Amino acid sequence: MIVKMTTKLYSLNIEINSAKLTSNQALFKLSPYVEFSVDSNPSQKTETVKSNNNPKWDFEHFTVEVNVRSKITFKVYSKNNLTKDSLIGEATVDLHQVLKKNGGKIKDLKLPLLISTNNYLFIKLDGIEVDLNEEMNSITSSLPRWSLNDSNCSNGEHQRGAEGGVNNANDEDLPQGWEVRVDQYGRKYYVDHISRSTTWEKPQPLPPGWEMRKDSRGRVYYVDHNTRTTTWQRPTVASLRQYQQWQQSQGQVMQQCTQRFLYPNGIEEDPLPEGWEKRCDPNGRVYFVNHKNKTTQWEDPRTQGKEFASCSAAAASLANTPLPPGWEMKYTSEGVKYFVDHNTKTTTFNDPRIKNNNNNNNNINNKLITYERSFRWKLTQFRYLCHYNALPSHIKINVNRNNIFEDSFHQIMRVPPHELRRRLFITFRGEEGLDYGGIAREWFFLLSHQVLNPMYCLFEYASKSNYSLQINVASSVNPDHLLYFRFIGRFIAMALFHGKFIYSGFTLPFYKRMLNKKLTMKDLESIDPEFYNGLKWIQENNIEEANLELYFSVDYEILGQIKTMELKEGGAEIKVTEENKEEYLRLITNWRFSRGQEEQIKSFLDGFNEVLPLEWLQYFDEKELELLLCGMQEIDIDDWQRNTIYRHYNRNSKQIIWFWQFVREKLDNEKRARLLQFVTGTCRVPVGGFAELMGSNGPQRFCIEKFGKDNWLPRSHTCFNRLDLPPYKSYEQLAEKLTLAIEETEGFANE
Repeated sequence: MIVKMTTKLYSLNIEINSAKLTSNQALFKLSPYVEFSVDSNPSQKTETVKSNNNPKWDFEHFTVEVNVRSKITFKVYSKNNLTKDSLIGEATVDLHQVLKKNGGKIKDLKLPLLISTNNYLFIKLDGIEVDLNEEMNSITSSLPRWSLNDSNCSNGEHQRGAEGGVNNANDEDLPQGWEVRVDQYGRKYYVDHISRSTTWEKPQPLPPGWEMRKDSRGRVYYVDHNTRTTTWQRPTVASLRQYQQWQQSQGQVMQQCTQRFLYPNGIEEDPLPEGWEKRCDPNGRVYFVNHKNKTTQWEDPRTQGKEFASCSAAAASLANTPLPPGWEMKYTSEGVKYFVDHNTKTTTFNDPRIKNNNNNNNNINNKLITYERSFRWKLTQFRYLCHYNALPSHIKINVNRNNIFEDSFHQIMRVPPHELRRRLFITFRGEEGLDYGGIAREWFFLLSHQVLNPMYCLFEYASKSNYSLQINVASSVNPDHLLYFRFIGRFIAMALFHGKFIYSGFTLPFYKRMLNKKLTMKDLESIDPEFYNGLKWIQENNIEEANLELYFSVDYEILGQIKTMELKEGGAEIKVTEENKEEYLRLITNWRFSRGQEEQIKSFLDGFNEVLPLEWLQYFDEKELELLLCGMQEIDIDDWQRNTIYRHYNRNSKQIIWFWQFVREKLDNEKRARLLQFVTGTCRVPVGGFAELMGSNGPQRFCIEKFGKDNWLPRSHTCFNRLDLPPYKSYEQLAEKLTLAIEETEGFANE
């Protein structure tokens, strides 16, 4: 049976006014337009507002035919000249519910529509006045009686979207002390009356076993009764998942600790002294047993004290050398040695006798210039500075393994910084034994792993594919975060001063900041490849021809709030053109490296400088500093070669054969680490070997691609673990170009 329904049509005026939108990208603003349709009728759309996250449409009026049961769907898109337009969000207006709520009248009715999280569209409807009872009677009279009692047509369907006819999020089940409100633009936000704060994100109930408390100063913190720990950060499902992943990685910490070194040598092949035995504990950690006095230690007795003896000999030799004319040696109030040049009225921490001895004659000087370029030589000079400025006696640090971060924090911060230059004597409570260096090495590794604990909210991985650390811009959620960064600065300086390694290093741009080196746009590639590619596109293309509207301002999100920052005074009104494009790229690059991190970086460097003057690091570049702090691993060349892929080459290409011959025969482990660092951005191999190398898009094996001309230098793409190797004509040419690229460039080069 076919029933013909006679439904009256009305003319509805729709005015699309404005929108409040948020963008996931800090670099490009949205270019939104609105598309809407009534029921199944063809859609209509507004003009596009270019590069504006808060667009306004003037004189965008539409008249459509509707009935009282019509549904109007609004979709907001962002125009993209290069790819498909992206959908920002959508919302549906149920006209019957709107009429029902407003007594059958729609006259100059303003509606805020929630189209997606934190994104709103503002419209105005006008032109309808009906008697809903009469309208319903005319509809139901044309239907068979059985359809009025159909169980499939429930009241729940008619009541859907009753909040003004808009599909709004469910605001029920808020945690205790929370309230939802609407601002002047109709946007929902949530008020936490306990902490007196607001957020755009809907709060979720605390996970089982968690409790919120306040300390004596009224600051809110959270207690996990499951693990008997506390945190300043409100726990969420995502944060707890990150914490579990961090906990699971603890088993790898000491496994890597025993694999780190700076210099491969033949010591392992030498026999142990009489009465000594090498063993492994249940966790795979190597230790040594002295059967003569029935003691154990982590330090290899074949290497123990050799570095100290070498430094002592160098110091004794230098002590017998007089200072150059006009120079004087002095000490700071903290006992740190420095030198005064009365000739130029300057001071330095570097001993002038080292440089003076290098100028005895031209032949020796020429040899030393080459020698000074080696990492080993730089390390010797740095170790000498540390040994020469070490204080006598020792300092005791006693910590609980289960509370290593807080215990270490309190003990390191309560002593004068220069005291941390004394020999370290580390003990774990309940574990007796003498510290011959092995316990200190374990302490540095364990504590540096704790720094990454997501519950402290201090550091985070640079990206999904880059496991180097960078400062978490949301660290301010921890009220004591600046004090913690000062502590971590001291701790990292202690690791360098005492020659110990840490579990996970920092990003290369962070090391460049420590060295006070200028950061470039290229440095962004390893930490934010998407942002870097956006800047690269702007640099290489004519933005005026592409009709791309950019301004000297940037939007970014921190702790759930969108903030806007001008790159220069009045930048929000200054358009980027081809003429000022380079200035824009320079300013936004500097902003990306420092956004929300200035105070944290200053606290870190202040703490570092209290223990070890930053001037002492000037021997090194950023890659050498990473090697110094994280050490090297024995690189399995067979595993490396087995897990390498080739593009436009194959494993039998002569250039590939020469490449692996060069790696095996010409490079020692230090140079192999530098080559790996050149291509992948880090000197460390994943625990699972080269098969687990990560790139910007997930797992990404080491790749060698044929590219360029034979007079070009090799170049690298660290986000793809790819080496572009030109088709060199001889092994000697390949070895020369690769060596030059590794030692002289910073990841990208050609001739």
